[in-house]
Amino acid sequence: MAVGLFQRIGIAMLYKDALCGKKTFWSAGTTRLKTKRKSDRIDRNYSFLPIVFVIVAASTSCIPGEPLAEVLDRLVDLEYTSTELVISERGVILPTQIADQHEAVVQLRRSLRRIIPISIFFDVEPADPEYPTVPAYIEYIEQFTLACRLAKDCKIVVITVHAALPGTSYNDEVRHLAKLVEIGMYHGVIVGIATEAGRITDTPETVGSLCKHVKGLGVTLDPSHYIYNLPKPKDFEAILPHVCHVRLRDTTQKQFQTRVGQGVVEFGKLVDRLNQVEYRRALCVDLAPLPDVDQHAELRKMRLLSESLL
Repeated sequence: MAVGLFQRIGIAMLYKDALCGKKTFWSAGTTRLKTKRKSDRIDRNYSFLPIVFVIVAASTSCIPGEPLAEVLDRLVDLEYTSTELVISERGVILPTQIADQHEAVVQLRRSLRRIIPISIFFDVEPADPEYPTVPAYIEYIEQFTLACRLAKDCKIVVITVHAALPGTSYNDEVRHLAKLVEIGMYHGVIVGIATEAGRITDTPETVGSLCKHVKGLGVTLDPSHYIYNLPKPKDFEAILPHVCHVRLRDTTQKQFQTRVGQGVVEFGKLVDRLNQVEYRRALCVDLAPLPDVDQHAELRKMRLLSESLL
């Protein structure tokens, strides 16, 4: 009983450290379990290993077409306590309106008690980094900077970006990502590059190479992109130490998203592998609505599945 209470207090106190990826240890201690009879009192030594914090979250894209406050209310009803804010033309925050919505989003974040944003998905197509002086690239950098400023004021520590499309110069992409990481570091935000099919991050080897050449770059792992439309799943073991965020759905080789439990994603194995590299951030549910499927039921099932693995 006492141990459980101490753990809950510790989780509350160390929650921010966990999101920032800090390693937090509890030292060994002695707890006396008291009973009515003095002779039944037992001394037990508890050696606490490092606590691995993993948070189950849901993306705001799971409930499209609603204002941010309404989306958060629905996620709370589904018993989610953390969320990923999506900035996109279809998201709860439009890229062209980040500055206009900044104060409203920050005030909403401060008023939240039952759910908190823990990451941002900057779902904006990157401009060609080969031409950093063209208006499209300048606008992208300005919007990304505003997104990082919003993340800082909302106490969000991870922001996810898209990688370049195939055919982009590798050196140009390295310079581009280094610039994003520099902006992110200035605002205290970790930049994670999304693993996606149809982009230069469609192979774990390229992702690992980018992380090697761009100091401070993280990885937003989406296992579905290494399963769907492939003869066999790709092994992403080598990039797990770089993972700063995880996005989840169930997938098959023929269908990018299936109903929960009907795909081939080995969630238990994934969590075990993340634990081995002491992953301490979020498992973010990212389910698009499927035809003739109860979206709320799917979100609830995915949350229960994820929590059961922790």
